[in-house]
Amino acid sequence: MISRAIARYIRTSPRKTRKVIDLIRGLPVVKAQIILASVNKRPTVYIKRLLHSALDSAEKRFSLSPSDLYISSIRADGGPMLKRHRAASMGRAMMIKHRTAHIVLELDKIKRIEKKVVETEKPKAKKKKAVATKKPAKSRR
Repeated sequence: MISRAIARYIRTSPRKTRKVIDLIRGLPVVKAQIILASVNKRPTVYIKRLLHSALDSAEKRFSLSPSDLYISSIRADGGPMLKRHRAASMGRAMMIKHRTAHIVLELDKIKRIEKKVVETEKPKAKKKKAVATKKPAKSRR
């Protein structure tokens, strides 16, 4: 983990936030920013802000560019609920729960794998063995 950013008490439900989070989990930062720019959902505003904060932290602490980073983990947990009452029929009151979310985002450095060219000797061709064929059995009629 290179950088970590946490947004707490966000006024959006964790369930709706997870739908946006699932689109960018495990992607490089540059690609995630492009996807977030095109998604038209309310939680994207908070996630963009959080990604920008984590990216600035990584740039200042480790002097890494956005192309070197990817989203290693991101999750949306439930926060406290704001509870309200709404009048219902027959003198009752119904509970309205306004949900909040805590979003945790972690960035990590992309591991570049260099492919090494290894020359190996070609295996020698095996000679095919002659297979003995059986003659069909004669009928006794």
